[in-house]
Amino acid sequence: MPKERGQKVVATNRKARHDYLIEDTFEAGLVLSGTEVKSLRQGRASLVDGYAFIEGGEAWLDAVHIPEYRAGTWTNHPPRRKRKLLLHKAQIIKISQKVAPGGYTIIPLQMYFSDGRAKVEIAIAKGKKEYDKRHALRERQDKREAARAMATRNRMGE
Repeated sequence: MPKERGQKVVATNRKARHDYLIEDTFEAGLVLSGTEVKSLRQGRASLVDGYAFIEGGEAWLDAVHIPEYRAGTWTNHPPRRKRKLLLHKAQIIKISQKVAPGGYTIIPLQMYFSDGRAKVEIAIAKGKKEYDKRHALRERQDKREAARAMATRNRMGE
């Protein structure tokens, strides 16, 4: 059987970029059981309520929902268990120094397979206030309207 190549995205946390200001991102491996990997290969996962934390010099991912594997038996996994993240020690220290004073959190942005291995992209993020979210939406809407106006102006000029 040929080895997998490239990236296959399983789940993305689209709401994260709206709710948080992303400071820094890291790619981390995941420690998974067999039925979790099979369920992920079917493209079934949810990062919506997920978060990561550092405890005892180790990084953990919690509240990420990987549903039970349909064909699994008694060997199935609990859907929302705590999963260990695989990061270099220097990365864990860097993340913990940023998060420890407060104000920052670690959130998962994307879960994917990279060359057959399950990975998660985590980010150090700061929560946005409600007015920041409205401002960002307004900016996006203004850019869209400007681009639309330029497109109609260019069409009229032809």
